[in-house]
Amino acid sequence: MNIKNSILLSALVLTTSAITAQTLTNKKDGNYKFTVVKNLDATEVQNQAQSSTCWSFSSLSFFESEMIRMGKPKMNLSEMFIVRTAYMAKADKYVRMHGATGFSPGGAFHDAAYVIKNFGLMPQVAYIGMVNGEKDINHQEMDNMLKAQLDVVIKGNKITTAWPKAIDATLDAYLGKAPEKFDYMGKQYDPKSFATSLGLNMDNYVEISSFSHHPFYTKFAIEVPDNWSWDQLYNVPLNEMMDVMDNAIMNGYSIAWGADVSEKGFSFKNGVAIVPDVDWNDVKKEKLDSVLLNPGKQMEITQAIRQTAFDNYETQDDHGMHIVGIVKDQNGTKYYVVKNSWGIKNNDCDGYFYASEAFVKYKTTSIMVHKDAVKKEIGKKLGF
Repeated sequence: MNIKNSILLSALVLTTSAITAQTLTNKKDGNYKFTVVKNLDATEVQNQAQSSTCWSFSSLSFFESEMIRMGKPKMNLSEMFIVRTAYMAKADKYVRMHGATGFSPGGAFHDAAYVIKNFGLMPQVAYIGMVNGEKDINHQEMDNMLKAQLDVVIKGNKITTAWPKAIDATLDAYLGKAPEKFDYMGKQYDPKSFATSLGLNMDNYVEISSFSHHPFYTKFAIEVPDNWSWDQLYNVPLNEMMDVMDNAIMNGYSIAWGADVSEKGFSFKNGVAIVPDVDWNDVKKEKLDSVLLNPGKQMEITQAIRQTAFDNYETQDDHGMHIVGIVKDQNGTKYYVVKNSWGIKNNDCDGYFYASEAFVKYKTTSIMVHKDAVKKEIGKKLGF
């Protein structure tokens, strides 16, 4: 990661991915002082704006870093090509299930992998996905329009063959028609040939989580609304999920990270996501501000605590993000460096934030990593 972002309320800029054991001090308000443990390269922070497409932004940020790891040049891939193509697949599932499954703009990392593997990819310059003079993405009207159209289809006595054309036309109206061929860096591609040129093999990527309501070392379809395709991920104990994450970062592999960000300890503005060892019921605003600005003791997260939060709907599939490093504060507490997709405004870290190890243990719903980022002994248990 070119950490152009501030390290919690800091304007300090790091310019290399090889920085280790360097103490970072703040230049504004806030008392966190981080030491870089590992720092990976990433592309520029994007802004999903008024859209529920974090899954596409985080997936492509992850694959962009994978390309950098593979020695390829930095490029900005088209999130809206992924979104548009996935929407057609979601619509088909919704109609075939008579509306008895989810249809929403949300999604998962495997949705991006599915599109890339089966339909290809393109750079953002070839397909931006804004055709009506917008300055920022806003999908609210489009999302409502698509859902209304599909609900009309499934209420009919007979499903016609015309409806896919109507959905496709609506996507064209709001996002623009995706080009069948395009020029990039002096060569002509179609989406499939471009994806092939990048050297990304979707079969090399796995999704992992940790929930005790399914057997460990098996695969299961995580029960969250955005898993519309019912894809399965690997289930491991919490300590092994964290081992996979640490092993990945320390060996140069970044992580696509799905998590719940609705906790009081999550503050994008302040650039932290923490689980302080406090009774939230007794925390007044002044105390909360202090907790967010000063490093303190974190709650001990167990498999049982994590599971209870998921079972009670306290942990949901809120948001997809991209983990690109590890730091420690002055107390020795570990944090994961998270690249977000909410732009660089209204945030003290230029679009990034720092999630404590406790927060990651507690609120992770799933991760995607390259198979080679998983230790052989864990991969063997999972059958790859």
